[in-house]
Amino acid sequence: MKKIISMLLIVCLLGVLASGCGSNMQTVDSIKDSGKLIIHTNAGFAPYEYLSNGEVVGVDMDIAKAIADKLGVELVIEDVKFDTIITSVQGGKAALGVAGITVTDERKESVDFSVTYATSVQYIIVPADADVDTIEDLAGLKIGVQLGTTGNFIIDDEINGIDEDDGSHTKGVLEGTGAECITYNNANLAAAAMDSGKLGAVVIDKLPAEIIGQKYGEKFKVMELVYEDGSKTTEEYAIAIAKGNESLLEVVNEVLAELKNNGKIDEWVLYHSENAVMDEE
Repeated sequence: MKKIISMLLIVCLLGVLASGCGSNMQTVDSIKDSGKLIIHTNAGFAPYEYLSNGEVVGVDMDIAKAIADKLGVELVIEDVKFDTIITSVQGGKAALGVAGITVTDERKESVDFSVTYATSVQYIIVPADADVDTIEDLAGLKIGVQLGTTGNFIIDDEINGIDEDDGSHTKGVLEGTGAECITYNNANLAAAAMDSGKLGAVVIDKLPAEIIGQKYGEKFKVMELVYEDGSKTTEEYAIAIAKGNESLLEVVNEVLAELKNNGKIDEWVLYHSENAVMDEE
């Protein structure tokens, strides 16, 4: 009898937990009921998200506003650390993660992704007099990255190597060279650290790198991250949505399709690339 009661309690507890998890999901209906679309971003990634006069703006914010307009609700932007965005969406703190998020298999285990809306590659920023042409030339340097980004993962793997599932170890091109990966909450902070002599290089996505290069002028040089064998990086951005939130995913994909077809995303990229004001906090 005690076993039966215990099993019933476990079943009830699991049911409560399941319903609690489900209630955290910000569906189209719950968003419309609340009148707000809450998104999480990290405003240090111009032209996609950056601060201008204290307001978070950028390509991604324009996309998010179009989604909010489609739903007929107010857009609420919360500026958070980049490496918390996936878990925030997963846990229901935000309906969407809109932050130039690269689609990866690892992230797909935690969230669903919209259709992709932009393609990028990794770039290296170094002092103008640095003798750097490839990632291998970063040997022995302190390399700044934005925490939780593709650049962070690439530099970590190249410094530490990769332990494969079969027990083998793939050596990284910077492994054993004395190179260090230093993380920052955004690329602007990393660039400022390099400007003050604390770093030898910064690795970040193409457009943010180019904007940083424009800001610092002749002090820095900016180049695509390539390997000595000629191989390069490539990635695609998408919007993160809680797993199984099909109603919201459908709306997001519909809006993205409209924005790509009418050329608005390209228009916003051009505008914000020219007008980005980098936050230096």
